[in-house]
Amino acid sequence: MRIATIAISALAGLVMAAPAFAVTVEARVSTEFQDKLKKDFGAREATVLTDALTQKVTRIFEERGVDAERVVLTIEDAKPSRPTMNQISSKPGLDPIRSISLGGARVTGIAYDASGKEIGKFDYKWYENNLENSLVATTWTDARTSFDRFARRFADKLG
Repeated sequence: MRIATIAISALAGLVMAAPAFAVTVEARVSTEFQDKLKKDFGAREATVLTDALTQKVTRIFEERGVDAERVVLTIEDAKPSRPTMNQISSKPGLDPIRSISLGGARVTGIAYDASGKEIGKFDYKWYENNLENSLVATTWTDARTSFDRFARRFADKLG
């Protein structure tokens, strides 16, 4: 019992000593991509993508202790791995389960410190290039993979 109490006290001390990094992440889509969303993928997909990117970057930056106050991200382009709801409704030949394609995304980001000074920029794009490599689970699986890679590489650059 005494050892458990000591271990818990030591662990609590480590948690209390860990710095709290709070980063504000703002994600948006470029004007060109917004037009593409409206014409082909559906405007609602902008929220799906920006939410996914925001969550990924926030989590990775906090895990790695990136000392950025604010990060502004722009989705310059993205391609779905499966048809979006808008595509399914406008193109009857597409199947929401069996239709797959090569997806991915291009993202740019700028990080700022607490004083508002720019501390780093990062531009990244990744698109799957072989259907055999594609493990498509959702509409935006490959775009989410691109977001993950972007977040990790941007965090490494800033760290």
